[in-house]
Amino acid sequence: LVSDASAFANTSIDWKETPEAHNFKADLPGAKKEEVKVEVEEGRVLQISGERSKEEEEKNDKWHRVERSSGKFLRRFRLPENAKVDQVKASMENGVLTVTMPKEDAKKKPEMKSIEISG
Repeated sequence: LVSDASAFANTSIDWKETPEAHNFKADLPGAKKEEVKVEVEEGRVLQISGERSKEEEEKNDKWHRVERSSGKFLRRFRLPENAKVDQVKASMENGVLTVTMPKEDAKKKPEMKSIEISG
């Protein structure tokens, strides 16, 4: 039927930036939250992965059409500097995964830290 390679990237994701946060929404119909992983790698890469299980096939079943993808999926996004990667929140409802990542306050200047010179 559908090969894993074609199912691999077949996950639609929206990435919206608001003044407060980066918001990701992924359509994962039929996936349970236990089958989905949200990770931040090397501090700057958001990775959304998981596996949609195949439907059980009976010997006497005759498939007329197979359009729903099953198999592993993996999507990666390089995050901008202003993403607070230590404050990521993820939730899943009705087959839609929502990942919210607050942003650093752009108006706040980076703190100046004084380094003592030893000698």
